[in-house]
Amino acid sequence: MVTTALWVAVGLIALALIFDFTNGFHDAANSIATVVATKTLTPFQAVAMAAFFNFIVMFFITFKVAATIGKGIVDPGVVSLTVVFGCLAGAIVWNLITWWFGIPTSSSHALVGGLIGASLTATDGNTNVVLSGFYTLLMYIIGAPIIGYLLGVILNSIVRRIAPEETTTNTTVFRRLQLVSSALYSMGHGANDAQKTAGIIFLILVASNQLPKDGEPPMWAIASCFVVMGLGTLMGGWRIVDTMGRKLTHLNPRQGFAAETGGSMMLFVASSLGIPVSTTHTITGAIMGVGSSEPGQVVAWRKAAEIGVAWVLTIPASALMASLFYVAAMSMQG
Repeated sequence: MVTTALWVAVGLIALALIFDFTNGFHDAANSIATVVATKTLTPFQAVAMAAFFNFIVMFFITFKVAATIGKGIVDPGVVSLTVVFGCLAGAIVWNLITWWFGIPTSSSHALVGGLIGASLTATDGNTNVVLSGFYTLLMYIIGAPIIGYLLGVILNSIVRRIAPEETTTNTTVFRRLQLVSSALYSMGHGANDAQKTAGIIFLILVASNQLPKDGEPPMWAIASCFVVMGLGTLMGGWRIVDTMGRKLTHLNPRQGFAAETGGSMMLFVASSLGIPVSTTHTITGAIMGVGSSEPGQVVAWRKAAEIGVAWVLTIPASALMASLFYVAAMSMQG
C-alpha cells in the first residue's frame, strides 16, 4: 500500500527536479556567455552543446558532491519532508528573482541556504549544521571567484604572449579552441551542479524512510538530475547571459578561451574533492580576471559590485525564504 508520506516524497522529488531545471536555465550563462559574446556559436548552438555536455559528464565522474550535499551540510537525521519542501521552495524563488533581474547568483548557495534555513527553523535554532562542511563551503564562497580571477589573469597572460595580435588566423584558431573550453566548462558545470539536486533527493528518501541516512544517492536520482539540468540549460537563461557576456567586459575569442579554461580547471578539481562550489562565482571571477589583465580593457566594476552584493545575500535570503515556506507548510498541516 502506498502511504501518504511516500506520495509526499514523490511530489518533493518532482519539486527537486523543478529546482534542477531552474538551475539549468539560471546557470546556463556560466557555460555559454563567453562563446555567445564572441560570436563563436549562435545562442541555440551554444545551449545545445552545453546541455549535451552537462549530461554526458555523468559517465566520467564520481559523485562526491551529491554525498556532500546529502550528508555534509546538515544532519540527515533531522531533515523532514517539510524541511526539504521549505529548502526547495526558497531556493527556487531566489533563482527566479535573480534570473528576472539578470543577476548571476549561485543556485548552489541558494540550495544550501534553503537547507540551513528550513532545518534550523524546524529545530528551533538548535545546531544541526555540519560545521566542517559549512566552513568548507564558506571558504569556497570566498575562494571560488578569487581563484577564478587569478586563473583568468594567468591564462590570459599566457595566451596573449603566444598570440599578441588579434589577426584573422588567431581569431579562427581561438574560436575553435573556445568550442573545447566551452564544452569543458559545461562538463564542469554538470559535474558539480547536477549532483547537488541528487543530494537533496537523497535527503527526501531518508526522510521518507526509503533509504538509511548512511546510504548513498541512488543512480536513478543522479541520472534524472543530469537529464533535467541539461533540459533546463536548453532554455538558455538569456537575461543572465547578457550580464555575463556583455555587461562585465567585452571578450574576444582568445579571452573567452582563457576564461572558460580557467573556470573549468577550478570546477573539475572541486568536483573531484566533493566540494560544491559555485559555477557562477567561478566563471564571473575568471571573466573579470581576463578583462582586468588586458591593457586598456574596461571591466564594469560597478556591475561587478552589484553582483557581489547579490552573492552575499544569497544564503541568508534563501534561508529566510525557506524558513517562511517551512512555517507556512507546517501551519497548513495543522
